[in-house]
Amino acid sequence: MSGEATPFPQDSAEGLEGAVPPASEAPLTDADDAPMEGFDAAAPVADAAPPEPPSADPEQRVAQLEAQLQALQSEHESLRSQYMRIAADFDNFRKRQSRDQDDLRVQIACTTLSEILPVVDNFERARQQLDPQAEEAQTIHRSYQGLYKQLVDVFKQLGVSPMRVEGEPFDPNLHEAVLREPSEEHVEDVVIAELQRGYHLNGRVLRHALVKVSMGPGPQGGAAEPQPSEHGA
Repeated sequence: MSGEATPFPQDSAEGLEGAVPPASEAPLTDADDAPMEGFDAAAPVADAAPPEPPSADPEQRVAQLEAQLQALQSEHESLRSQYMRIAADFDNFRKRQSRDQDDLRVQIACTTLSEILPVVDNFERARQQLDPQAEEAQTIHRSYQGLYKQLVDVFKQLGVSPMRVEGEPFDPNLHEAVLREPSEEHVEDVVIAELQRGYHLNGRVLRHALVKVSMGPGPQGGAAEPQPSEHGA
């Protein structure tokens, strides 16, 4: 046996060069140290920055708080003003509704009672013309008086009251002048006679009174003819 080494076959050397080294013996690269895609490396706790305070300067912080307080106070006043305005509008609406309902009730009552007033006028005319001399006439008169009193009582319960106009100054809000004539007893523009009775309904005019108005003292030596009045209701 000689001292020379027996060379490997050439084919065997080429096979070793093409073989893949085992996983345990594979060399490490920089890519192996990089984090996997989709996962971030956790930052060290010691490197996390603390939250920044609102203001390191106390005076600046006080100014910020005062500004916030002023803004909240302004918002509060604005909301309070809106609430007060809405409350006032609602109160006015409620009062207006109540007033409109009252006016409607009065209007309906005036319309109804105005249709009944001519009946009362006829009763009063009949009373003036009736002369209860005979027994039969007195019986009719008593029956009439009872019915008339009942009608007047109903009117009083409803708030209807007659006007008293004779001798009062003429008032176009209450009276409607039909005639004007001179008078030695009354000054000008005084009611001297009631031609048709006027009525109030709870203080409101239900019907104007038809009246005759004085023109004052007439010419000497004779009475003047009555003149139609220029006054209106």
